[in-house]
Amino acid sequence: MTRGSVFRRTALTGALGLAVVAALAAPAAQAAPAAPSAAAPAAATADVQSVALAKTLGANSVGSYVDSAGKLVVNVTDQASAATVRASGATPRFVAHTAAQLAAVQASFLAAPRVVGSTWGVDPLTDQVVLSLPAGAKGAAVSALKTTAARAGSAARVETLNAPVTPLISGGDAILTSSARCSLGFNVRNASGTNFFLTAGHCTNIGATWRTSSGALIGSRVATSFPGNDYGVVQYTGTVTASGTVGSQDITSSGTPAVGSTVTRRGSTTGLHSGTVQQLNATVVYPQGTVTGLIRTTVCAEPGDSGGSLFRGTVAFGLTSGGSGNCTSGGTTFFQPVTEPLSVFGLHVF
Repeated sequence: MTRGSVFRRTALTGALGLAVVAALAAPAAQAAPAAPSAAAPAAATADVQSVALAKTLGANSVGSYVDSAGKLVVNVTDQASAATVRASGATPRFVAHTAAQLAAVQASFLAAPRVVGSTWGVDPLTDQVVLSLPAGAKGAAVSALKTTAARAGSAARVETLNAPVTPLISGGDAILTSSARCSLGFNVRNASGTNFFLTAGHCTNIGATWRTSSGALIGSRVATSFPGNDYGVVQYTGTVTASGTVGSQDITSSGTPAVGSTVTRRGSTTGLHSGTVQQLNATVVYPQGTVTGLIRTTVCAEPGDSGGSLFRGTVAFGLTSGGSGNCTSGGTTFFQPVTEPLSVFGLHVF
């Protein structure tokens, strides 16, 4: 499917940039998809394994990640869980903190005073909740968050971001609404065959009607969710043809990536870029409110990439929400999992 994106930066700046369906974007603006890596099949297996084991272990699931050899490592705190992991073909790793303890730390951050630009999530490699604060952040709320992290002891650590996370808006080769530009995420359909596209909710909050850069009508918003989540659904009502690709890469399914696996993002501002998944279920405090359940990655992004697609091969993973940094010096980008809006509205990629 064609992807478009509006991007939020880790200064918590969201960029509303829309990328039109592949068939509509100017050829010069479309970057060719990255060639599949030899590790792609192993990564895909790890994705499926990690999701299945998380369901099987339930409350005993303490996270997992793909190691440098491409092997899925699953954190556990008891022998029974370790046996289940071994039986699946993955590697168990005993850690000090239970899933309940790490969840309690995250809940304590949610209950603390809000600091715009802060983020947090579980890092399965260190068995900690990582609290990320904007560089130079000061004040009582920042002190309260740091105190909360200190109370958690070894279950939490604090890091400083080079830039704050924020939602950004910019113009360019994309789909437009009023004065905003965003990137199209994925084209999707319902059971009746009606076509829609997904993009970021901070984009669809801004406008209901979406057009190509040439002014052609694409469609109208039917749902938007931001903050809390960060997704929007637009129904095709114009004459624009929806393509089931990201660039020339066909998208045939959706899923959840494993921590440590490589993923690719496509947006209307910066094209194709790849990076590694760092966290699942991450939380970001944007100026407009808090968004939970995000995928944190090392993929770079810039204003205008918001709403764009996160994927690997034929599998759709997420929609660009926000981040910090840029594609020159590098950055951190967060993505809304695509599986949520697909499930909520009964949609599927094609």
